[in-house]
Amino acid sequence: MTTPPDPPPSHVRAAFGQRDAEPEPIDGGPAWRCGDAAIRPAGNPAEATWVARTLDTLEVENLRIARPLRSTDGRYVVGGWSATRHLTGRAEPRHDEVAAVATRLHTATADLPRPRFLDARTDVFAVADRAAWGDDTPDLRPELGGRLFELLADRRKPVTAKNQVVHGDLFGNVLFAGDAPPAIIDFTAYWRPAPYGAAVVVVDSLAWGGADAGLLKRWSHLDDWPQIVLRATLFRLAVHALHPLSTTRSLTGIERAATRVLDLL
Repeated sequence: MTTPPDPPPSHVRAAFGQRDAEPEPIDGGPAWRCGDAAIRPAGNPAEATWVARTLDTLEVENLRIARPLRSTDGRYVVGGWSATRHLTGRAEPRHDEVAAVATRLHTATADLPRPRFLDARTDVFAVADRAAWGDDTPDLRPELGGRLFELLADRRKPVTAKNQVVHGDLFGNVLFAGDAPPAIIDFTAYWRPAPYGAAVVVVDSLAWGGADAGLLKRWSHLDDWPQIVLRATLFRLAVHALHPLSTTRSLTGIERAATRVLDLL
């Protein structure tokens, strides 16, 4: 049985104005609803502070954004935790709408400077991102995606679109609530071309979301689409090959997505 994550301690809840709120796990954690706040672990304080400052001022048409909360002494991070306003909604398999969120969001983030914390990231996802774009060559377990990664990597060609700040993990993290605009509650930053966020959404939707094959072509108007969606596929293959919890069974969805992406090349 999986051990549930620990809730934010009382001094953290108090710092974000939720002293008497009873923590309730959001979708099993690690984020917790405490009154009108959502409090989540902030493993990297520099990154969590950047996310808070970005979401605090970002304005995107037809998009709800979870605004950060400051602590009683003005901090964004307290004891390894950060907080935002809690937004209603849940993730739904509305794949084209999530891809549309990516395009609107990345129009709004086009002029943001490159975050300094990116250079220091060494987590699985950061390493996989660099591998997908040819910036690093980590050892990838062949049976868990490394072999297919090598085959697809040979199909890479130069991409002309410029890099900018993009959200690289929108699949399953865009919330819908009736007729309200969709919502984002966090920001997983990468420094890649604007269409990359939508490309990761499309690959994830094909791999795990039950999306129809036409999803790939419906977003083919985006710049450098075949090559950028190829990088998104390589990214997910690298994550799978590096992640300690991966199995050959969990590779099936990504293999299915990769087959469809190959048809574009």
